[in-house]
Amino acid sequence: DSPTEASQPIVEEEETKTFKDLGVTDVLCEACDQLGWTKPTKIQIEAIPLALQGRDIIGLAETGSGKTGAFALPILNALLETPQRLFALVLTPTRELAFQISEQFEALGSSIGVQSAVIVGGIDSMSQSLALAKKPHIIIATPGRLIDHLENTKGFNLRALKYLVMDEADRILNMDFETEVDKILKVNPRDRKTFLFSATMTKKVQKLQRAALKNPVKCAVSSKYQTVEKLQQYYIFIPSKFKDTYLVYILNELAGNSFMIFCSTCNNTQRTALLLRNLGFTAIPLHGQMSQSKRLGSLNKFKAKARSILLATDVASRGLDIPHVDVVVNFDIPTHSKDYIHRVGRTARAGRSGKAITFVTQYDVELFQRIEHLIGKKLPGFPTQDDEVMMLTERVAEAQRFARMELREHGEKKKRSREDAGDNDDTEGAIGVRNKVAGGKMKKRKGR
Repeated sequence: DSPTEASQPIVEEEETKTFKDLGVTDVLCEACDQLGWTKPTKIQIEAIPLALQGRDIIGLAETGSGKTGAFALPILNALLETPQRLFALVLTPTRELAFQISEQFEALGSSIGVQSAVIVGGIDSMSQSLALAKKPHIIIATPGRLIDHLENTKGFNLRALKYLVMDEADRILNMDFETEVDKILKVNPRDRKTFLFSATMTKKVQKLQRAALKNPVKCAVSSKYQTVEKLQQYYIFIPSKFKDTYLVYILNELAGNSFMIFCSTCNNTQRTALLLRNLGFTAIPLHGQMSQSKRLGSLNKFKAKARSILLATDVASRGLDIPHVDVVVNFDIPTHSKDYIHRVGRTARAGRSGKAITFVTQYDVELFQRIEHLIGKKLPGFPTQDDEVMMLTERVAEAQRFARMELREHGEKKKRSREDAGDNDDTEGAIGVRNKVAGGKMKKRKGR
């Protein structure tokens, strides 16, 4: 049952390959042209011909390598040959990724009238049930919400399904969706085709492969953890109390670029966004405590270049394709070294160059050494003028104070409106964080 390896294509052959050479039909080749996909990426060259032959596939490829095209094209190709509703299901770990995959399916399938539905948490179930009742061709879903619909939406089942894709499978399993995935596999027909895409091959993914795939072919584009060659990576070693000041210094030094700044918690993301706004930067946050419409709004503003700084938790570290990110800043170092690869993979995409700067405080040395060990290189320090940084401390301290006040007010306002309206926040597990956002315990008012 172990997967057969696909032979590595010869380099000269690779240069001349077009989507037509891979066996993709003319209509879809035209759609690729319109999207500006001039030639297939490595993972597409390996996976598409095998998928068109009807094989099950395990695709191991780094982020930004064109994985979505590698499964979307064969599925649409097969759909053209035998049109039917509820043809394919794509499972993804995060909501943003689901919307992005749906956009690609719709762009590729616009000329052939493909309909897709996105089924994720944080959005009204009723409208999703209506979308499912229309029986779209492609469903893109996060596991939890899909189970809800399988159990509660009348008349909806996956019995006719022909294709199942698990994208970012390692992450789906890391987020403890194992039981959901098992349930979904049970209600899928046996004779479907299955594609499993993952950046890393973990034990859990191997287990899933044995359960879900029949005689799969393995297409590995890079077996070693890699960061893109055109990515310049640096670190800055700083005392943790001056992190904010150094961040402002870097934003000033590299002004004119677009930034993605990663923080470890929703609270810190929100705080840093407020801090930067108080200093006149156009910064927007993106984290799991925001409603889905706000999250998409933030992303769209950043994509449209209306904002130059996006502050995010690891919600945004995987799969999000925003072409113009020039600099990724790891404001909080990631606890899992593999997340570093995904974060810095937001820049230097599709052959462009980019910078990644990681803040290392006295508490992060071990984590940083792990990252260097994983990527197999020692990173250079980013040059800073410490006296210039220290000149910013007063302004930053004042902005920090305002940011804390705003967070507290925001927390109180939320608490009040929640008491009035009942807790209607659509975000899972937000309560604990809200208590933090409210600034810890409320101070007793004077004169009591």
